[in-house]
Amino acid sequence: MNVVVTGASSGIGYEIVKELVRANVHTIYAISRNRNQLDALKEECKSIGNTEVIVLPIDLCEINTMDLNSVINNETIDIIINNAGYLVNKPFENISLQQLEQVYQTNVFGPFLLIQQLLSNLKKSKIAHIVNIGSMGGVQGASKFPGLSAYSSSKAAIASLSECLAEELKKDNIKVNCLALGAVNTEMLSSAFPGYTAQMQPKDMAKYIVRFAMKDYQFINGKIIPISFSTP
Repeated sequence: MNVVVTGASSGIGYEIVKELVRANVHTIYAISRNRNQLDALKEECKSIGNTEVIVLPIDLCEINTMDLNSVINNETIDIIINNAGYLVNKPFENISLQQLEQVYQTNVFGPFLLIQQLLSNLKKSKIAHIVNIGSMGGVQGASKFPGLSAYSSSKAAIASLSECLAEELKKDNIKVNCLALGAVNTEMLSSAFPGYTAQMQPKDMAKYIVRFAMKDYQFINGKIIPISFSTP
């Protein structure tokens, strides 16, 4: 089994890669802008298992300038976990176009283009599954918080994209789901809610995400699934 994980250099993504090594997948393509953190992750994974971890220091904001299929040598991809996220916590009237673009480039355009580039790789798999990591802030009817208009609206977009792709790609036997996460103790949570401590730790959330991505999705497609003790 070959898996692509974005946002792999910290938080939930870092723990997802380690959990995949424990699950003994064949190859993990770990994507992040932070080369040093990726290298540290690769070294740590060597003490966990024998899975090949290939680090790809890629900025999702620039993914349209590269051929990712060539980078991974046209290998079959079984799972994509679009975990990378970027958050701006500012009043609506103070968010600049540059900040808005960065949020959407990371949270929406990056996953969109990554899936496009790896679609032929996914089609080779008999168990293809795309897991887009969303947020409770992007779920209709869930609690919303001041300052998160850019972030929450981008997560609503990735949730809707998941539903659309599930329908469009079912002919290729590719399942697509969105896990709408609640509060997890990460740097991103701390920046949005200073002083708030969540019940969920990145390691625990990573275990759930990996189990869902690999095993628990067989009868689920095109769904936005809340995974939350609370919001935040």
